[in-house]
Amino acid sequence: MSEARGRRLGGSSLIGAVLLAVVVAITLTAPWIAPHDPLAGDIARRLESPSWEYPLGTDRLGRCQLSRTLVGARTSLGLALLTSLLVSTIALTVGAVGVFGGRLADRVVSRVIDVFISFPSFVLALALVGVMGPSATALVAAIAWTWWPAEARVTRSLLHTARHRDFVDAAAMAGVHPVQALYRHVWPQIGPAFAVRVSLETGSIVVAFSTLSFLGLGLQPPFPEWGVMLNEARPFVSTAPHLLLGPGLALIATVLSCNLLAEGLRERLDARQAHGW
Repeated sequence: MSEARGRRLGGSSLIGAVLLAVVVAITLTAPWIAPHDPLAGDIARRLESPSWEYPLGTDRLGRCQLSRTLVGARTSLGLALLTSLLVSTIALTVGAVGVFGGRLADRVVSRVIDVFISFPSFVLALALVGVMGPSATALVAAIAWTWWPAEARVTRSLLHTARHRDFVDAAAMAGVHPVQALYRHVWPQIGPAFAVRVSLETGSIVVAFSTLSFLGLGLQPPFPEWGVMLNEARPFVSTAPHLLLGPGLALIATVLSCNLLAEGLRERLDARQAHGW
């Protein structure tokens, strides 16, 4: 039974890791494997159905959909990973200040998180992008600004639980510096759970980026980005549905890989907790 469960535990994380590795590899090599220039169009060949020359067809300006999907991955996934790293850094910093900074610092951090988390995240993101103007910088800032409070609350809870274990208290009584205690005694406890959060967070951020771009508040045409491509395909859904294939499948593959990886990590974490630390 335990062996079967172990194989099942490794299945989700392995599939998710492999799928995510493929997406990342495509992202890194997109300029070299794209069959055509993603910005070059041929009006005479607009809205062509998938063929050997254009595996995903062409858009309204005769541009290769496959090339635009591949190159767009560098923007969609790259910005999502950057934003996820920024959000995770802020969440860890704020959570550590609250847990290790004393009772007053913990109260201040908790109240600040409560204030920021009370705002509707998507509405706040729309407002920030509207003020800053549509751009990659505005997207990263808006998503990071609206995402960090929820992540900081979860991170603070994880840090608080790990901080008050007996062996961590013993290390503090022995004079171990809080930063050293965080690195040596606390982080190994919260690392797996934090990795689950980061994986889920990355998939959600990819969707958020594409959603804002779809609404015209993110990157602007002719830049290839999955949300921009979906917005450009919207008027031709009934006449050229193949325009949805590239960005749609790319989004599904990316989010699915993040969710599978998170599910596998979560199951491994549950199995680890069942046997204690």
